[in-house]
Amino acid sequence: MLFIFSVFACNKKEKVNQAEVDEKIISDYIISNKLDAKPTGSGLYYLIENQGTGIHPDLASSVTVKYKGYLVDGTVFDQTTNTGATFGLSKVIKGWQEGIPLFKRGGKGKLFVPSALGYGTQALNKIPANSVLIFDIELLEVR
Repeated sequence: MLFIFSVFACNKKEKVNQAEVDEKIISDYIISNKLDAKPTGSGLYYLIENQGTGIHPDLASSVTVKYKGYLVDGTVFDQTTNTGATFGLSKVIKGWQEGIPLFKRGGKGKLFVPSALGYGTQALNKIPANSVLIFDIELLEVR
């Protein structure tokens, strides 16, 4: 009887707190790469290498950003050319809506985006569900 209970107990799925999993993944990555990234409180971490000059964009802004997006294992899932990509800030993932306004025109740095501020439980092309995303960004233009 004890054996049957053990088998059923092993099959019982524990509820995973994805925010805690993402926090550990991001923290471990930052520590192992000796980065000085800061948290925003939402789960997003950022590293400003160059603040840039001028105004900070907001959700109503159109921005041009040169970027490389990759997973913590280094798999690149998207990147721009040197001319960057232009888009309305209100039209992108929440991690960018929160992170891009931390920079000014000409600013460079990294965003460490937890899955809830990225694509969440949805897989997208080379991005598995529940993935932490890392972006090297340069904010080229704010309009």
